[in-house]
Amino acid sequence: MVRRGRTTRSTAAILLGSIVLLGGIAASVVAAIAVFFARKVVTPVGRREEDLGIGRVDLAGGEVELYGDEVDLAGRYGLWFERDSGHARIGEVVAVGSRSARRRIEGVDFGRLDRARRGRLDGWFYLGPWEFGRSYENVVVTTPLGPAPAWYVPSETPTSRWVIQVHGRGAKRGETLRALPAAYDRGWDSLVISYRNDGEAPASVDRRYGLGGTEWEDVEAAVRFARERGAEEIVIMGWSMGGAITLQAVLRSAAVRENLVGLILESPAIDWVDILHFQGTLYGLPAEVSSMVTRLLSAPLAVTVTGIAAPIDLHSLDAVARAEEFDVPILLLASEDDGFVPIEGARRFAAARPDLVQFEVFTGARHVKLWNHDPERWTRLIEGWLARRAVDGAIDHDEDQIAG
Repeated sequence: MVRRGRTTRSTAAILLGSIVLLGGIAASVVAAIAVFFARKVVTPVGRREEDLGIGRVDLAGGEVELYGDEVDLAGRYGLWFERDSGHARIGEVVAVGSRSARRRIEGVDFGRLDRARRGRLDGWFYLGPWEFGRSYENVVVTTPLGPAPAWYVPSETPTSRWVIQVHGRGAKRGETLRALPAAYDRGWDSLVISYRNDGEAPASVDRRYGLGGTEWEDVEAAVRFARERGAEEIVIMGWSMGGAITLQAVLRSAAVRENLVGLILESPAIDWVDILHFQGTLYGLPAEVSSMVTRLLSAPLAVTVTGIAAPIDLHSLDAVARAEEFDVPILLLASEDDGFVPIEGARRFAAARPDLVQFEVFTGARHVKLWNHDPERWTRLIEGWLARRAVDGAIDHDEDQIAG
């Protein structure tokens, strides 16, 4: 009996030890996943995944067959292929199969599409300002980290009204070119900027994203550049993470607010906590992992495990919580079907400032692909909004003259 009791106690001890060990292993796995995810969030994107297969290419007939998810999206897109060594413009869907679609080829800019086997669709339809047949300049904006290249596209007639374009995470200046015609046609100059760690502007010491908490300084530098070139009324347009950067620039810089007359936000990153939870579900991660990522990025440990120079307080980047501090009109464009940034952040921001925010919701468009999906509506909204800003600016100017 004694032996049997000892055996029972020994077995129980072994089982308990095993449970503790397994629990420790599970906790370690969860922590490792959280660290991986946190590092991924702040690390600039290198080569992007080629997630589409390229089948039959009929250059003479102007058609290409694509395989993969979302190959049948309505609209026009850029198609990068063979590790970005080639680029083509893809148009309307001709036929749809099982996870495949045959689409029109609107043009091949460079590379051998007929030999390509892998590629990726992109919202960037244009490659440079030269495509619009209008004058432009390659200019340099002096940022706190050094000279950053930019494109300056003046309107047809001289003006003191400027739109500054701020691209998103993992993108470059070319992402924002879709907005140039709308600004040009409404008589606004455009400044298309780069910013730290985007592969064109100088890199920061840590070579990591600040999710708007550091990049805003480069937008401030762009505003100073515009003012030095004669800008008196400035609109800033931010795309995706560029939206977060733009919002932080307004909240943190008196210099940015000085000549600001409005903001345009396209598929913006407004609430990073919400975005990280949404992204976690896309990866099939438990909610506690996403919460751990949020806490990790804000903790001193983030410096060690992610390489960022300082922790990122995601709650301090929440523009909804500081919505009362904005005082210029805002055009907010977002899609119900974004698939990358949940629309809830945009809804909350619009609800917090209905007096300032014109909230326009698209359906069927993916992340920063609203123009691609419905270019007529997208362009009409931006042109109309810019036209109203010009009228408001003229009224304010006349009132100032009368007061003077």
